[in-house]
Order: sequence, then structure tokens, then C-alpha cells
Amino acid sequence: MLLPSDLKQSQFLKEAEFALTAIAVLAALVCPQLGAKFFERVERGFGRLSRRSGISVYVGLSVVVLRLALLPLFPIPLPFVPDDFSFLLACDTFAHGRLTNPTPAMWTHFESIHITMQPTYQSMYFPGQGLLLAVGQILFGQPWLALLAMDGLMCAALTWALQGWLPRRWALLGGMIAVLWLGLFSTWINTYHTAALLSAFGGALVLGSLPRLIRKGWFRYGLLMGLGIAILVLTRPYEGALLCLPVAVALGRWMVKGKARPPLGSLARRAVAPLLLIFAAISWLGYYDYKAFGNPLTLPYTINRQTYSMAPYYIWQHPRPDLHYRHAEMREFYRRIELGFFNLIDTPWGFVPYTLGKAIFTVLFFTGYALLPPLLTMGYVFKDRRTRFLVVCMLVMCAGLAIEAFLLPYYMAPFLVALYGLGIQSMRYLRAWKLGNSPVGLAMMRFLVVVCVAMAGIRALASPLELTLPKWPPSNWILTWYGPEHYGTERAQMEARLEQLPGDQLVIVRYSPQHYPVDEWVYNRADIDHAKVIWARDMGPSGNLELSQYYRDRSVWLVEPDAIPARVSPYPFQEPKP
Repeated sequence: MLLPSDLKQSQFLKEAEFALTAIAVLAALVCPQLGAKFFERVERGFGRLSRRSGISVYVGLSVVVLRLALLPLFPIPLPFVPDDFSFLLACDTFAHGRLTNPTPAMWTHFESIHITMQPTYQSMYFPGQGLLLAVGQILFGQPWLALLAMDGLMCAALTWALQGWLPRRWALLGGMIAVLWLGLFSTWINTYHTAALLSAFGGALVLGSLPRLIRKGWFRYGLLMGLGIAILVLTRPYEGALLCLPVAVALGRWMVKGKARPPLGSLARRAVAPLLLIFAAISWLGYYDYKAFGNPLTLPYTINRQTYSMAPYYIWQHPRPDLHYRHAEMREFYRRIELGFFNLIDTPWGFVPYTLGKAIFTVLFFTGYALLPPLLTMGYVFKDRRTRFLVVCMLVMCAGLAIEAFLLPYYMAPFLVALYGLGIQSMRYLRAWKLGNSPVGLAMMRFLVVVCVAMAGIRALASPLELTLPKWPPSNWILTWYGPEHYGTERAQMEARLEQLPGDQLVIVRYSPQHYPVDEWVYNRADIDHAKVIWARDMGPSGNLELSQYYRDRSVWLVEPDAIPARVSPYPFQEPKP
């Protein structure tokens, strides 16, 4: 629970970054030669490093090593929002060799946000992230370790992809900024629900393969592109389709007008393997949809949104009629939070400022304050023929995402190469800017990179420095590069204590009327009936009695998460009146 005293502390990182950025800009204007010789030596070494073969692999390894080194200060994250629990349900299902689970007999007690209960019990999301987490659970006994491995692959693939569009030292700079800005602290690695690392990896394979395939026409780049598209099919197919649209146009144009393209027969043979990969991903997704939702054409999200949601996903759609909810927390989330937000933007005077807000908070997620100044040169970047295709990708992305009612930064993960490519190109233009004969732009770029490194150090020491990060609402951490604090400890500690008790346990969760519904405690494993601890919603004395009778061999506990601290006690069953 976020206390009022925490709110002031939680602003420290934001204020520190703004102040350091302002100091860096002012120092560049006043004293551009400050530290010039030191920076020149560093840049020469950086340039030599960037020319080493396989440097992208070292970038990927660096983020893994650094995040492991931070574990004493920033432990393995715990699930604490419904999306986390939904993906971990998919993980547990896949790890046990199943595509989905039968609906539990007492399923109304286990309903939770973003989890489908009928026709089967499973996550509502596309299966890519769940499959990745299942690999971690099977191989290491810890799903997060698979995310960490994908973190390294994503940073490596980003660096490799940028090398196809930018000089090698600038591509390396982009990869290292991604390590500091995304790979260590953001929600992408420190929650379980964004699927951003996997979809960013898929997008990097697509955009990194495109220039190499056109210039070299090698079979392996077509295969890598096919693999990237297959990953996007299983993670974020809508945004993946937006990315693949300009890529398909570019490839088609090359096939028709390209001077160095191979003969069409050779191209057709080389396209077989990538197309088979894509077809396999689509076919498997259809089979998964059939097993989980009863129809190969019923995509994930569909059943869950039809069952629980009143707010639509696209701005031209109309809200659904009022639905009946068995639980106050779910009614609060779907009716007041989701629908209330949609109603705010379902007007011209609401849509316009919200669309501008989308652009602002998305830019700030990827840049913070420290990387905003280079964007002043974006006008030159848009005119640059070398990055024109990346500009087209961004325009398609903006058009596609503008029609969605909801937007979070990780929706843009497939476009990460385009985002970073344009951002790094703007830094190149900033570096060349002079005020008279004074190299102001060069100094400013150098100082801003120092700010990025300094802020990463401050964020790493947030715990020992007692810098509290806000928990609720999630926009306080999901929209920032420095991500969440280590949350979810109370529930995890309580579950660990209950698991140590003899016999099986049944936990009935009773929220207060003021409970924030995204702070979820009701989450269960794939095989509910055989779990050591079962978590259920409070459904009143008669409903709870029915549940306890079904699980008659279990000890029954009442948990009140909104007490400070959270309270657990034996459930106070009352004798029926004569």
C-alpha cells in the first residue's frame, strides 16, 4: 500500500533526472569543452569496441550479468497485478504439457481479471509469453530466468538490427542505452505480463533482416525474418501486422525494381522456409484457439472480453450493455475503471487530448528526460533518406495505435528498432550541431549519455537509498523507464507460511470496499484442486460454506489484504440458526 509519505520520495528519480538533464544542457551551452579529452579517449575505445565481430552478443550478455548482479538490491520480481497472474497461469499450464485446463467445479469463486473460466480455464492472452515462461519453469524452476535470457537476446538483437541501419558505433550506443533504459529496471523485465521482450525480439529480427536481405539476399536472413514474424503472431499479432505491412511493401518493391535481386525462381525457393515458419505459427495458434476457446478462429481476448468487458478496444466501437458481475472488484475494474476511461475519450474533446497524451507518455517512457533534447533534431531525421523507411514504420504504427482505445508503451515493442533507430539518428544530428564555432551539440550529447549512466546508478541504489517508487495506480511505474519497485511480497510471504502448514489450505480473500482491483490476491495454479494452497473470493457466508464443504479436507483461512499489515485468521464459520 502506498502511504502519503511515500509520494514525495517517489518523485525523487523523476526530479533528479530532470535536474541532471537541465544541468547537462546548460553545461554544454556554457562550457562545451568540459572533459573533451576524456570523452575523446572514451569514444575512441568505444569505436574500436564497436568494430569487434559479435559485439551484439556481448551487449546481450552484459544486461544478463548486470541484472543478476542487481539481485541483492532488486530481487527476482513477484507477480502482483492480474496480468502477471494470467501469464503465469499460461506458464503453469504449458509447463505441465497442457494447452488449457478444464473449468473448475467451483469456478465462480476463482474468477479473476484477464483469466477465462469458460469454456476452459486459461489465460486470455496470446500464448507466446506463457510459452517463454514455461521454458523457464521447466529448465530452471523459475519462469523469470527465461525472461532474463530473453532480455539478453532482445538487447543483442536490437544492437544487431541497428547495425543494418546505422554505423556500428552508433548501433552499439543504441544497444547500451537499451540495456540501461529497458533491460535492467523497466516493466519489460521486472513484471511477467508485458510480453515486450519477446515481441521486441521478434520485431528486431524482422527489421534487422530486411536491409541485409535486400543487400545480400542470403537465405538465413529470410529465415530470421520468418522466425521474427512467427514470434509476433504468437505475442502481439496486431502490432506485428502493422510492422509487417511496410516491410512487405519494401520487399515487394525490391522484388520488382531491385537491381541486385536474385532471379524470381531463386527468390521463390528461398521464401519456402520462412513461409513455412509463419504458416506453422498461424496453424499452431489456430489449434491452440480450438483447444482453449472451442474454435480455431476465436482468438485469445475474444471470449474473456465478451464475458466481462463493457469497454471496446477500438474508438469507433460502442460500449456493451451493462453486465452482471459476481464480484465487486471485477465490477469496479471493468465498469468504473475501463468503461469510465473509455467514456472520457469517446468524445472529440476527450479523444484529442488523450491522443496527444499517448504520444507524450510513450516518448517519455523510451527517452525519459535525458534523451529528450536530441529529439529537437527530428525534423532533419525525417528528411534523411537513410532512415526514411524507419519513419514510414513509425507513421504506420502511429496510425494503427491511434485507433485503439487503450495504449501502453509495451504495445510498441515490435517497433523498438525503428524507435531506437530514429532516436540514435537524432543524436547523430545533435552531435553535429554548433553554435557559431562552439561544439555545443557534441558536448550536449556526451553529457546526456553521462546522465543516462548516472540515473541507472541511482535507480540501482533506490532500495538502500530508501527511494520509494509508487505502487498505485500502475501508471506511476508502467509508464516510466525506471519501472516498479519490488512488490507482491505480502502475498508471497503469506502463501509461503501457509504452504509450510500440515495438510492442504483454502484461503478466502475478503477485500475492503475501498480496495483497488488491480492489486489482486486471488490467483491459482493451473490444477486448482491439487494445489497446496487455493485462493478464492469471498462470496458471503452461504457461498463460502458451500466452497469449504467441497474442499472439506482443507483448513480454511480468511485473508484481509487491505489491513495494514495484511491479516490472516481462521475463517469464522457460524453455526446455522435453528
